Amino acid sequence: MCGRFALSKLPAELIEEFEIHTGKTMPILPADWNITPTRDIYIIRNDSENQRDLAIASWGIIAPWSDDRATAVKSQAQAINARSETVHEKPTFRSAFRNRRCLIPADGYYEWATEMGPYAPKQPFYISKGPKRTLAMAGIWDRWIAPTGEIVETAAIITRPAVDFLATVHSRMPTFLPVDRWDRWLDRSLHEVVEIRGLMELSDPAAELEAIPVAPLVNSIRNNGPQLIEPIELGEPETLF
Repeated sequence: MCGRFALSKLPAELIEEFEIHTGKTMPILPADWNITPTRDIYIIRNDSENQRDLAIASWGIIAPWSDDRATAVKSQAQAINARSETVHEKPTFRSAFRNRRCLIPADGYYEWATEMGPYAPKQPFYISKGPKRTLAMAGIWDRWIAPTGEIVETAAIITRPAVDFLATVHSRMPTFLPVDRWDRWLDRSLHEVVEIRGLMELSDPAAELEAIPVAPLVNSIRNNGPQLIEPIELGEPETLF
């Protein structure tokens, strides 16, 4: 799964990197090295004219049938990730998968080691492509209308089985999309499930990723700052790779 990630880039940087041309102004989210579920995040999606757009959504899809704020918050916290194997079938996600896909930018994400690998269980790792490079995670977004009429936009990250060295840390990883698949993924005219699922099939899903062990500072939502992604040394026999 993906339960925490980091993003320090400004909207102007994302607009340039993801070739967004809508020209609108928007609020600036603070740099955040410990993004937690239900927090506001940036997403890249296509607008009503099928042009690429930068928007803000709350992390975690609110189930469409939520009929009050308490139910909505509970459902959102449980739907921050959608599994690539079943996203097209699950009632919470299937409509968004067919009609409202997005990219979720990140500097990197965190994962905690499980018992199945060579590392101490719950050892946090920061996974990225190195400084200054942005990850484009496949995502979906949706709208929930509160009883008060407030419209809440939410998003979830699509995950897949981990591969290669990442599988020694955790069994799941985000689904990353290369630049040449962004246009089709975001295309609002594409509703065919078979083709959409095919866009998530990559020959090397972990290409260029690196995992570094970090201190448990990230475990607390009160901690933030670039110190969270500083590498630490692991003692023997818990050495990386």
